[in-house]
Parts: sequence; C-alpha cells; structure tokens
Amino acid sequence: MPSADTLEDARADGGGGDGGGGGTPKTAKLSLLTLTALVVGSMVGAGVFSLPRRFAQETGVTGALIAWAVAGLGMLMLAFVFQTLAVRRPDLDAGVYAYAKAGFGEYLGFFSAFGYWASVCVGNVTYWVLIMSTLGAVAPALGDGDTALAIVLSSVGLWAFYLLIRRGVKEATAINRIVTAAKLVPILVFVVLALVFFEPSVFTDNLRGADYAGSLFDQVRGTTLATVFVFLGVEGASVYSRHAQRRRDVGRATLLGFVGVFAVFASVTIVSYGILPMAEIARLRQPSMAGVLEAAVGTWGKTFVSAGLIVSVLGAYLAWTLMAAEVLFVAAKDKDMPRFLARVSLSDVPVPALLLSSALTQVVLVVTAFSGDAFDFALDLTSALTLIPFFLAAAFALKLALWPVREGAASPGTGARREVVVAALATLYTAFLLYAAGLKFVLVSLIVYAPATLLFVKARRELGRRLFSPREAVILAVSVAGAALGIVALAVGWIAL
Repeated sequence: MPSADTLEDARADGGGGDGGGGGTPKTAKLSLLTLTALVVGSMVGAGVFSLPRRFAQETGVTGALIAWAVAGLGMLMLAFVFQTLAVRRPDLDAGVYAYAKAGFGEYLGFFSAFGYWASVCVGNVTYWVLIMSTLGAVAPALGDGDTALAIVLSSVGLWAFYLLIRRGVKEATAINRIVTAAKLVPILVFVVLALVFFEPSVFTDNLRGADYAGSLFDQVRGTTLATVFVFLGVEGASVYSRHAQRRRDVGRATLLGFVGVFAVFASVTIVSYGILPMAEIARLRQPSMAGVLEAAVGTWGKTFVSAGLIVSVLGAYLAWTLMAAEVLFVAAKDKDMPRFLARVSLSDVPVPALLLSSALTQVVLVVTAFSGDAFDFALDLTSALTLIPFFLAAAFALKLALWPVREGAASPGTGARREVVVAALATLYTAFLLYAAGLKFVLVSLIVYAPATLLFVKARRELGRRLFSPREAVILAVSVAGAALGIVALAVGWIAL
C-alpha cells in the first residue's frame, strides 16, 4: 500500500487544475527504498488474509505449489516487463495505461486507464466486505459482510473516508503511519506459528486435494484469479515512475518488492495445509487466516489476526482510494479523461476524481448483496478488470522488443532476444489469465467498460476532435456487444454473480 505521505509527495508536481494554488510546485523524487516499500505495501493488503480458504476451495498442496509456480513465473515476467518499459520508454509516465496508449492507440489506452481505475475501486469493496465479515464473527447480523446492515455500515465508512481525504491528504496520514507494522506483523507471526504447530500427516493428506477439487489443471486454473488479486500493486512503482530519482530504480524496486511478497504469500498458503484438512479450511469464514491460526493456537490467534487485519485494511483502503483518484487525475491531465477530473481543491485533493471513485465503490458494494459470495465476487471482478491493462502492457513490451525503433525505444537495447522471450511469456501469461477468468467475468468486465466510453466521448469533444477512428469504432462495437450479451446473460440466468 503506498503511504499517504508518498502519494502526496508524488503528486506535488501535478498541482494546477482548476483549483490549484499559485507558484511552482515542488517535484518529489523517490528513492529505491521508497519505491520498493511502495510496491510491497501495494501488494500486501486484504488478499493475503483470505488466501487459505481461496486455495482450499480449489486445490490441495500439489495444485497450490504448481499454481504459485505459474503465478510466480508469470508475474515475474510481468515485473521484468515493467522494468524494461521503464528504461526503454522513459518518456511514458503514469505506468500501465500509458503503455497501452503508446502501443495500441488512445481508445485502448483510455480503456486501460479506466479498467485499472475501476479495478482499484472494486478492490476497495473487498476491504469493506472483509472488515464486516471479520466483525461478523462476534456480530452475526453482519453475516459474511453481505447483509443489509453490513452494506449500510460499509457505506458510512466509505463516505467518512471520502470526507477525511477531501479535507486534505496531510490530515489523512495519521491513520496511515501505523499500517505497515499492523499488516506485516500478524502475517509473519502466522507463518511462524503455523510452522511450529505444523502436522506432517495433515499436510500429506492434503497433497492431492479433496474429491471436490477436480482435475489438477482445473485446480490450478481455479486459483489463478486469487493469485492475480494478491499481486495487484506489482506495477506500483511504474505508476509513479516520473518521480524516481533514477529511472532504473523503477524496475529494481518492482523486482525486489515482488520477490519478497511472493515468498510471504506462498508461505501463508502452503503452511495452512499443515494445520487443517483442506475441506475444513474451505469452510472457514473470511478472513480464513484467522480461522487457521485459531485451530493452531486457540482463540487468541483468531483475535490477533482479526485485529491486525482491520487496522491494515483501513490503511490499505485509504491508500488505494488515493491511488484511484490519482489514476483519473493523471489521465485527465494528459487529456485522456474529461478535464473536470483534473481539478484539485485548495488542499491539493482531486475532489471530482475522488468523488467518482467513491461513487463506483458504493455501486459495487450494493451489487455484492446480489452475489453468491460477496468477497469472492469482488475479488474476482477486481482481478478480471486488471487483466486487460496488464495484457496490453505486456503486448506493448513485445512490440517494443520486436520493433524497438518503430515503437520509439530510447535505445536499441543489448538484450533483444531476452526481451522478446520475457515479453512473449508475459503476454501469454496474461492471455491465459483472461481465459482462466472465464466468460462470466469477461462479460461482467465489459458491462463496466462499455459505459465508460461516455467519458472518452466527452474528452474528445472538449478537444474538438473526431470521436472515433474506424479502428476505434470496431473496438467500441465489440465492447458494447459484449456488455449487451453480459446483461442478457445475467437477466436470463446464464451467468450468476
């Protein structure tokens, strides 16, 4: 989770807008350590606390090891992609969406920016669901975070944070300063205690998986969206690449952060199989990490993890809300979004972008009431929305490796063959993730994507430009058709949330 202080500094040179103050804003420069912390913090959030149940619902130890190997290799290739792009195209700032725009045109670049922003907003829903589910263990009226009372309380919290952030980022940082320790300590304690109480016989019984798990391929496929969700944030350094003290630090921070977080995530998943049979883990309420630790050490373990989770998630929600507003703000500054989203208050807060982000989070929060599992639905939709931006970034890296001069590389590069292989693997991995997400989440994603074109149209009209080129019109037609099919599929019951 990027700290609120870091986010504030990183936006310092983006003042102006319709409500900006006078003078020349200070340009913040971020060190390798700060960028690495940003990547680690961005990835360590609510997802890790849910990993034991998510994996146990799909696979046993063998499938989990394969899934983490696939996810680790694929995300490592994606991390290498961001490293390469940061060096070969230093002119592209704001990360993921800038690469899609450079590689495939303004409309797909807009889709990438919107999809990345929407994934952050939907991801914020998982925080509220997880908080209410945690409290639901002592207040049954909150259920699994999807009851009417849970949604009302989550909505109150959502808009309370909006008002807090609107007053100014500096006033929000007091909450954020305690988050890093609060999120890492319970996770590390969980891993250590799980190893102490590890039962080899239970672990062995969980090797092949339960009867409900299906084939090994299905087991691995079923865990892919969970691994995508927990790795969201691997691109965190690239989002603020323009603020790095040295451009090469962006790639280094991405790799250092990824390796550390990967080790933690895989450990949390695997050691859980040595505490309880996977069928029992699969039935735990979220956060399942608390239930696993309770089985190992007693009630205090559940309380310890739950308390750490609530503090961690509240801080993560604060940071990712700031991140969502930042994405819209930067896109509007680049004239890829309507200009009203580039306005900032006297406190240097992009209020319109913040309001739109909070509004989308509220809408999805209400939608979770109609889903079979509120947390899993929000988690999977977050991952699915992120896949298109990630796929486009990887595909652009492949184009850059194959045709460096045509694609505007800053230098021809010395490892052309390596870059082609890495970019090709990253592209294949993200394409596989789209397949693994399944038709359901692709269609639901298009329902979110298609209406966003209204913002694109508004931005084009403000610039007095033609609305759509012939190629863009084809992309529009495909997205609208997919959204229409998704709505029909939901209405007649072909797919369910």
